[in-house]
Amino acid sequence: MEMSVERIVRSIFRIRGQNVMLDRDLAELYEVEVRVLKQAVRRNHKRFPADFMFELTKEEEKSLRSQIVILERGRYSKYIPQAFTGAVGQGKY
Repeated sequence: MEMSVERIVRSIFRIRGQNVMLDRDLAELYEVEVRVLKQAVRRNHKRFPADFMFELTKEEEKSLRSQIVILERGRYSKYIPQAFTGAVGQGKY
């Protein structure tokens, strides 16, 4: 399943002054499960800069959820998501 450009753009959020994609959206883009994405990053952490990703605070997650008008059933995990800074908006994802 190919993710449309519009869907990718809607998946970019501004958090802590940075453009980020949440783990679930990045996993969808790469067509893998979130746990597989996180596992790959953990196994290859030396390849990424220290600020490549961060875990949202509970307050950031709550604020983000309130910004998203339509909550899709099953889209939200009981775990606080990771935000990937990578190079969102710079064509490197």
